[in-house]
Amino acid sequence: MPDLKAAFAKAMADSKNFSERPDNMTLLKIYALYKQGSVGDNADKKPGFADMVARAKWDAWNNLKGTSQDDAMQQYIDLIAELS
Repeated sequence: MPDLKAAFAKAMADSKNFSERPDNMTLLKIYALYKQGSVGDNADKKPGFADMVARAKWDAWNNLKGTSQDDAMQQYIDLIAELS
């Protein structure tokens, strides 16, 4: 478990140093996996239609509901490694 958390922390740092900016769908996936891995299931109130960016982020995170934090961390690590 400590190794997974260390790898997750390293992946978070690596995510700030991409040579190219990922497309928006990939960025949403990165965000959702990060939130699921660090916080767990989404318990936040769904944003209104006026804030489309916040709503897209909320939806992406909410779609991972039920995914364990460890699984989300590993998926995040794998995705960042793939993009680096």
